[in-house]
Amino acid sequence: MCRPNPSTTTFTMTTTKTNECHQILTLSNMFHETKALFKLASPIALTALIFYTRSIVSMLFLGHTGDIELAAGSLAIAFANITGYSVLAGLALGMEPLCCQAFGANQGRLISLTLHRTVIFLLVVSIPITFLWINSSHILNYFHQDPNITHLARTYLLFSLPDLVSNSFIHPTRIYLRAQGITYPLAIASLVGTVVQLPLNYVLVSHFGLGVVGVATASSVSNFVVLVVLVVYVWWTGLHLPTWTSPTRECLTGWGPLIRLATPSCVSVCLEWWFYEIMIVICGLLVDPKATVASMGVLIQTTAFLYVFPSSLGFSASTRVGNELGSNQPGKARITALVSIFVAGLMGLSALTFTTSLKNKWTRMFTNDSEILRLTSIALPVIGLCELGNCLQTIGCGVVRGIARPTTAANVNLGAFYIIGMPIAIGLVFGLRVGFIGLWLGLLSAQVCCAVLLLYVVGNINWEQEAKKAQMLTCNEFTIGETTSDSSESNHDNELPIRIVVT
Repeated sequence: MCRPNPSTTTFTMTTTKTNECHQILTLSNMFHETKALFKLASPIALTALIFYTRSIVSMLFLGHTGDIELAAGSLAIAFANITGYSVLAGLALGMEPLCCQAFGANQGRLISLTLHRTVIFLLVVSIPITFLWINSSHILNYFHQDPNITHLARTYLLFSLPDLVSNSFIHPTRIYLRAQGITYPLAIASLVGTVVQLPLNYVLVSHFGLGVVGVATASSVSNFVVLVVLVVYVWWTGLHLPTWTSPTRECLTGWGPLIRLATPSCVSVCLEWWFYEIMIVICGLLVDPKATVASMGVLIQTTAFLYVFPSSLGFSASTRVGNELGSNQPGKARITALVSIFVAGLMGLSALTFTTSLKNKWTRMFTNDSEILRLTSIALPVIGLCELGNCLQTIGCGVVRGIARPTTAANVNLGAFYIIGMPIAIGLVFGLRVGFIGLWLGLLSAQVCCAVLLLYVVGNINWEQEAKKAQMLTCNEFTIGETTSDSSESNHDNELPIRIVVT
């Protein structure tokens, strides 16, 4: 049953009048919404920058161990991204609309129940990923990779296996907190993890000479430290108390809505993530692959840095939209979507300015090789245009997640990246012989297509209807979760009248 408010025996679901759903976007509410978005997004961006720093630290220590170790570590990280990290991160996003809308509807127990289900779900998914990593050398050898490199890559992956368990808890906990507007604990935990990682890398790699084993171990230990600090901090401060319930057998049932949202969320994340990995593979087929692969590495690090800011805004937009729909405020949800898209446009213009004005200085931070500098400098302005589209696309995806329609984002990404972007990239590189820049022009076409389609989707959202769907989604989910516990309640309680009124 959909449990009523303790002070009443009826559950009432009302919708907002049409004129309230189309509130005029004034400077006042625009300023208020921007402030709310950045309050959520700032700690998320800080966390992402900290994780970005950690990846740079790992690559620096791998580079100091030797060329083959750097190649093996890079290959292992790419394999882990494709088969593990992207999958877990994408599946975890399935709980985001459920938790955000449940928080808006004041259904704390549903938020906790969704957290428990997602953790178990990710742990189960980690089992086949583990077998993939154990057999990674055979898989990579099948694709004609150097056996010496694949052997070391497998070693790196074996010592990274604890990361699967840590991420199975970190991702759901992060979303559980973010749905409630709590984002700073993960930033604190990530900072502590980074402080641990740096000296641990030095001791294991530089002092004991453990190479890829040391780098992988340091990364796994620091991730575990992040998890422990996060859980201890939340528990000690009592941030969990308003919504927390202890795990029960209920978390082993009622997975249907979660899986239906998690699957397209995972597909959407993986399709975009894998596109970059495929571009690296194509670089190895070009003239002077050493320079093109190295240049691609620099450019991907650049896009990863620039992506921190729109992704943080996208997460906060998803949370705000979900909260407002869950609390039956479609007008406010619409304003959140409009403001976040406007801010995303400003972010995109800033990224374009950055890549065009600082292209030579930025590239020299990574290398002094003349050919790599030439390739990177040519591509950076195109990347700026890509980021302009990417900012709008990322926020569009966030809004779509907030209204619990991840399938739409998955379909858009599939069409834009693999039906439009990839063929254009391959055609330009191998058909028209454009070379390295053709890959980025293919990505640009995909990003523009994504941005246009998602802006069209957001512009045609029926906010009143989405608010009704949010009420029904949280009510139905709560009904599933309550079935077991309600069976032990008195018959009198079971016969309480439930009324859902839509006006």
